[in-house]
Amino acid sequence: MSLRIVSAESGRHFRDFIDLPWTIYRGDPVWVPPLKREVRSLLSLRHPFYRHAERNLFLCLDGSTPVGRIAGIINHRHNEFHGEKTGFFGFFESLPEYAVADALFRAAEDWLVRRGMDLSRGPVNPSTNEECGLLVDNFLAPPFVMMTYNQPYYASLVERSGYRKAKDLYAYFFDVGQKLPDRLVRLDRIIRDREKDLTIRPVDLKEFSREIETVKRIYNEAWEKNWGFVPMTDEEMDHMAKKLKPLAVPDMVVLAFIGQEPAAFLMALPDFNQVLRILNGRLITPRIVKALRVARRIRNPRIVTLGVREKFRKKGLEAPLFAYAWGKGIERGDLYGEFSWLLEDNRLINETVVKVFGASLYKTYRIYDKPL
Repeated sequence: MSLRIVSAESGRHFRDFIDLPWTIYRGDPVWVPPLKREVRSLLSLRHPFYRHAERNLFLCLDGSTPVGRIAGIINHRHNEFHGEKTGFFGFFESLPEYAVADALFRAAEDWLVRRGMDLSRGPVNPSTNEECGLLVDNFLAPPFVMMTYNQPYYASLVERSGYRKAKDLYAYFFDVGQKLPDRLVRLDRIIRDREKDLTIRPVDLKEFSREIETVKRIYNEAWEKNWGFVPMTDEEMDHMAKKLKPLAVPDMVVLAFIGQEPAAFLMALPDFNQVLRILNGRLITPRIVKALRVARRIRNPRIVTLGVREKFRKKGLEAPLFAYAWGKGIERGDLYGEFSWLLEDNRLINETVVKVFGASLYKTYRIYDKPL
């Protein structure tokens, strides 16, 4: 191989950076092609993430043929929040050649070191508020919306490059069934009897801006002490909300109030990956028509987010939120779904998902660290 690393910040190399997955995953029935315009948006320095972050894109060429890619990322907001000098890698793709992966990691790590970082962590694309983690088991089940997928050999490439596990992220599979689990019904009744001023309601998409302000308040407080968490700025949250609004189903985004005060929320999304598979990266009219037909038939949600503000924890508010959303799913005719992702050491929620909902752990995603 005649390998060289080039900058992929613009022109043909930037296009090759975005297009490379179509080479890596050619013929793979499990891979879900992302929308290319969404990838460009995530990489664009106009994205609100880069108001407090920087990144550099690297492409590995064998002669003139793209064979791998990686981004070096510095999230200054992460380092300020956690008191660290941590850099990140993301958007990693490679042919099954260690020499390719090694050249990519050396390029990204050298860039991080020159900027004063002492640790490399990833993959994040470009942060834990977006897609993150390397899939390390169960490569036969297609990924749900906003979850990653990679070739089975990726873990060996990352580990041979000196990376070691920092944290595992769990995904659970559950059957919706024809009725709520008995244990959930009992918990829902107990919590509602105890919390007389509890209100559970779906978001009002007609008052979207107001509702997003409520979600912001809950989100950043609920996850403040979680490993790797970085509060989203108002601009980032607004950008994310705008992106997700077309996918949102009101009964799948649920708010809990104690009196008039926001206390918790749950967000699930239809598995829009079923549509992305048809679109194959581009919004072309014939594909859109077929995709819209498929979208109307999606019956497989992913529970993306569950957050409870600290002052309202240990009240069991998770049960009424789940009961409401799950009941609406039964009414829609949902078949099965995914809880993801959950930190491996969040014992309470992991045990709840298994014991109350009968869910089974079926995928593991890994975040890696490497001292620089």
